Amino acid sequence: MSHHYPRRSLAQLSGTVLRAIPWRLLIILPILAAIAIPTFVYGMHMGVQILPSVTNAFYNLTGPTPPPAPTPQPPLLTNIPQFGKIAYTVQEGDNCVDILSANMFMSDAGAVFSETKPAALHALGSSIGHDCHTLQPGNKLKLSPQYPLVAFGGPVLKVEAQNSMGLVPASGIAQNQLDCSQGCTLQVKLTEQFQVTLSVQTTLQVHPGSWVWVQAMLQQQRIRNVDAYPYVSPDTSINGMSMKVCDFQVDQTYDTNSTSCDQLKPNTIDDDRGSWLFGVAGSNALDHWKYGIKELPGTSMLLWLSLNSNGQLVYHKGNPVYRYDEDAQMYVPAS
Repeated sequence: MSHHYPRRSLAQLSGTVLRAIPWRLLIILPILAAIAIPTFVYGMHMGVQILPSVTNAFYNLTGPTPPPAPTPQPPLLTNIPQFGKIAYTVQEGDNCVDILSANMFMSDAGAVFSETKPAALHALGSSIGHDCHTLQPGNKLKLSPQYPLVAFGGPVLKVEAQNSMGLVPASGIAQNQLDCSQGCTLQVKLTEQFQVTLSVQTTLQVHPGSWVWVQAMLQQQRIRNVDAYPYVSPDTSINGMSMKVCDFQVDQTYDTNSTSCDQLKPNTIDDDRGSWLFGVAGSNALDHWKYGIKELPGTSMLLWLSLNSNGQLVYHKGNPVYRYDEDAQMYVPAS
């Protein structure tokens, strides 16, 4: 026997399905739809913006490190260090050795300008402007700094390595790099017109375009029959001068193993416990060494540096400081 079931319309079926769904779900579904659809659309929009940023950040973290930006170089000097002398008026009971010892801190004056060295004593008389044997109170003398140093900075124009075979690059060094551990000659620009030649021994890499800061020993005047004459020629110019470096820095790197100034011979730095230094005031000159010299930029200066217990030359407050007076053509006490 067959069974027959009544047919239901689509509306009846829909009503049956709806009645089978809990009434709470019918309320929640529209609310969820109202929240989910805007959230999905907003999420898609934010993802388009965030994904490139995340990708870029990941690339920056894992990609190659960009080269550091080059350090801006200081401006060139406008004035070069001016070499000169200090005025002194002879006092009662003075003699040349005492004057140099007291006013120029030259402890070895008696040995350098001994009575047993007439040529040296005669050269001293010519330098100070008066015969040491005939000094009288009131005589005007011109005193020179012994074995003076000079401080400056400038860009390197040319680098050449030194060895017994001539100026040849050392083996095993990368292209365009020279090994200066055994000595190099540097051509350094001071101003638009002036340059100097420096002899330096360093493990730092130096190449054309590097900015170097140096303290170097000036060339002393050569006097016949006088060994180790301590003064610079009164007519000398720093332009084109060759000097040995004793304090050396390349760009931002200081050479802690550079030759100390008292190792450059001849000098009396150890016995004098210091040294005279010529330089120019300003941020691109003496200010680099933080001596605290307060003068107009470009002013030629002469100051006394003290030798500390570590063998370093330092400036102490109260050390003599002079500025060059163009009218007097002499160094006078700085203000």
